[in-house]
Amino acid sequence: MSGLSTPSSIPFPRLRPWLAAVPVLLLVAYLVLMDNGAVSQTGAFLHELMHDGRHLLGVPCH
Repeated sequence: MSGLSTPSSIPFPRLRPWLAAVPVLLLVAYLVLMDNGAVSQTGAFLHELMHDGRHLLGVPCH
């Protein structure tokens, strides 16, 4: 049993920035891919930006 090593701990300090970025990335993905104006209707610029992002990614929007 001398060849077995102890399991190392998960490096949470190195994962913390990625874990913080996941909700932001999910929100951006929702706004670009699924929103269709429900949230981004507050400003015409934001709506057009999301609309152009859909076209850029090839997502059908109309």
